[in-house]
Amino acid sequence: MTKASVGNFFEDFEIGQKIIHATPRTVTCGDVALYTALYGSRFAVQSSDQFARSIGYRDAPIDDLLVFHVVFGKTVPDISLNAVANLGYADCRFGVPAFPNDTLSTVSTIIGKKENSNGKTGVVYVRSKGINQRGQTVLEFIRWVMVRKRDASAPAPKPVIPDLPEKVILTKQTLP
Repeated sequence: MTKASVGNFFEDFEIGQKIIHATPRTVTCGDVALYTALYGSRFAVQSSDQFARSIGYRDAPIDDLLVFHVVFGKTVPDISLNAVANLGYADCRFGVPAFPNDTLSTVSTIIGKKENSNGKTGVVYVRSKGINQRGQTVLEFIRWVMVRKRDASAPAPKPVIPDLPEKVILTKQTLP
C-alpha cells in the first residue's frame, strides 16, 4: 500500500464530473509578503492598504496572480498529475477580490474530452472555480490539458469539445 496518489489518467475523467479539490487554503499576510518579495507587485491597489481604502476596498486585496496560483495549484493532484502539457486557457475571470486570511477552495468540472491520434494521451477540458469561505467566486477559468492514458489499448471515448469563447466578454467581468 502506498500513501502517494498516482493521480487521474485520461480514462478516469467523465464529462460532467465534478471534482472538489482537497485542502482549502487560507492565504495569510505571510504568503502575500513572500509572493511580493519574490515577484514584486506593479499595482498600487495590491501594494498599499491606504491606496486600496482610498478607492473603496477595506484593505489591499491579494495579488490576482497569487490567487490564480493558489486556485490552480489545488487542481494539480486531481487533474494534471499525469499531464504531458497544459495546452491553453480560456474565459479566465476574476470575481470578488480575495484578502489576506481568506480561505480559498477549488471545484472543477470536466466539460470536454478527446483522445489524441497517438492513442497514448488525450485532452481534458476543465472549468475550475475558486471560491472563498463565504462561497463567493474569486476566480473562474477553463483550461485544457493533455493527460496520459493508463492503458493505450482502452477504447477512445466519443470526443466532446466544448465551445470556448474567443475572448473574455467585458460584460461578464466583475468590476470593483
